[in-house]
Amino acid sequence: MKNSFFALISRMKYIRRWGLMRNSLAENVSEHSHMTAVLAHSLALIGRDIFGKDVNADLCSSVALYHDASEIITGDLPTPIKYHNDKIRSSYKEIEEKATETLLGFLPPELRSSYTAVFSGIDGETLAYVKAADKLSAYIKCIEERKAGNNEFVSAEAQLLSTLKENPLPELHYFIENFIPAFELTLDELGTMN
Repeated sequence: MKNSFFALISRMKYIRRWGLMRNSLAENVSEHSHMTAVLAHSLALIGRDIFGKDVNADLCSSVALYHDASEIITGDLPTPIKYHNDKIRSSYKEIEEKATETLLGFLPPELRSSYTAVFSGIDGETLAYVKAADKLSAYIKCIEERKAGNNEFVSAEAQLLSTLKENPLPELHYFIENFIPAFELTLDELGTMN
């Protein structure tokens, strides 16, 4: 239907993540996209304000908000399947691109080019921040599951931390060193109940 883009975007909340894992705390694509946008924005601000880089934090957060929007059409394919081999990865990439084209087709022509820039006209630097934030969001989910007593995510947590440590972005390492320890704390320990 014409102009149904935002009604479809609203349906991200119905797409569950981590489908192969037993979850203590259910997470949907909308929640994940929000956290990824928060993290991409923060990584870009760290890049700009601490490391002196010329980074567009607003663009990073906008791209992150929509980075999994194609899953409204495709669903969330579990990572072990999505990246099982190059053929599956390539085929799924084509499906994601077609889903993105379909979504963008539900916008009025006057808005389509602006959203196309956010969905697919992404420069390498912005994409690096969004990908780092995406992994960081998944890592935080694993920490939260472990803290809830769910050992199902322990292996994923270790794998994600290893991947994050290999990432060359100094902003990411700054975030891990300075902000990740707080995710291990209780609400009282965070200091909100003083």
